[in-house]
Amino acid sequence: MTPDVSAPTTLVILAAGQGTRMKSRQPKVMHRLAGRSMIRHVLDAAAALSPRLAVVVVAPGMDQVAAEVAPALTAVQEPALGTAHAVAAARAHLAGAQGGVLVLFGDTPLITAETLLRLRQALAAPERPGVVVLGFRPADPLAYGRLVLDSDGNLERIVEFGEATAEERTIGLCNAGAMAFDAELLPHLLDGIRNDNAKGEYYLTDAVALARAMGRTVAMVEGDADEVLGVNSRAELAVAEAVLQKRLRQAAMDGGATLTDPGSVQFSWDTRLGRDVVIGPNVVFGPGVVVADDVEIKAFCHLEGAQVASGAVIGPFARLRPGAEIGQDAHIGNFVEIKKASIGPGAKVNHLSYVGDAEVGAKANIGAGTITCNYDGFDKHLTRIGAGAFIGSNTALVAPVSVGDGAIIGAGSVVARDVAADALAVTRGDHVEKPGWAARFRAAKARLKAAKARE
Repeated sequence: MTPDVSAPTTLVILAAGQGTRMKSRQPKVMHRLAGRSMIRHVLDAAAALSPRLAVVVVAPGMDQVAAEVAPALTAVQEPALGTAHAVAAARAHLAGAQGGVLVLFGDTPLITAETLLRLRQALAAPERPGVVVLGFRPADPLAYGRLVLDSDGNLERIVEFGEATAEERTIGLCNAGAMAFDAELLPHLLDGIRNDNAKGEYYLTDAVALARAMGRTVAMVEGDADEVLGVNSRAELAVAEAVLQKRLRQAAMDGGATLTDPGSVQFSWDTRLGRDVVIGPNVVFGPGVVVADDVEIKAFCHLEGAQVASGAVIGPFARLRPGAEIGQDAHIGNFVEIKKASIGPGAKVNHLSYVGDAEVGAKANIGAGTITCNYDGFDKHLTRIGAGAFIGSNTALVAPVSVGDGAIIGAGSVVARDVAADALAVTRGDHVEKPGWAARFRAAKARLKAAKARE
């Protein structure tokens, strides 16, 4: 008999921790990894289960978390009296639940969909365990609770480190926290959990012994140590970021991208790369970047909210800000910043320029030092540069302004009026030259300096 993994799943995610060790004004689960909050990472992993319902347990006043997890429901735990008490806070939403209830933690953001699927599969096994516990084997077990298995490989009990015997402390299998419950059994387990312990709290781990006392087996699924990493401090947040970046780099390379120095590249959770993309050292991707096939991104570039079409070359030292759309085979060179602007196919902005709130036509050439002056102190305005136009170096385009197809702007111009197609526009002043003036100037300055020295 194969497990019934089609049974409905309900999620309960515990996120009420204030995270005092983070020393932050925002809730712990709102801190970000690869550009996304920890709680959203957990919800995204759990989405693979197609849950019928998700409930996030928060503390009073955590409106920011409630907004972040929407449309998931929230339940308020007040006061904070342990993990079982937190699950009980969601009890009103769990009425009539069938199948399984997965209890996860909002500060364990690296858990994978594959592990959650195995938890659900274990819960639906033919022996119908009442509880499934996620275990792991850390390199150093430290003070983790130990998982004691019986001769059949079922979980017998969870022993907290402080209460473990010397022999039990040698067990390398530890409690990761996440648990799955038979939905019909869970209310009875919550009713049976007591707070007769040193802290006076209701511990969800007590459900293991209760389920066995009721004649139900308790199964265990083992996960990887990295994916059950809990984040309680800024240092642990940095460790989790490193683990996630390693995953993202591997996924990028598995998908057909070349990273010449993988360890120096930083990805966002949603970065999308095509095939045969080449990424140089020290490139940073913020959220919302889509890169097509055959793109080269050279060293020290920063991209966020940008789209790059096939064959484009970016950098080195280029910055693509939100709304940047780089066309096929376009070139964006060193120390160029693009913001809310479309750069047409084959166009070139090769160095030392700012192009913002603009439309640049195909095969246009933007000379060094060009600036689209898009902001007048109150509003942003659009600059249009036609196909094949040539913008000379050190040009200021004062928006709103249009440069027609094929037009040429002389270097050093300040263009504040529209330029017709195929026209030449030059706004430099007349060349004035005074022979010998520089020598006379230097001599006068030398005499003045000598006079001051004699005083």
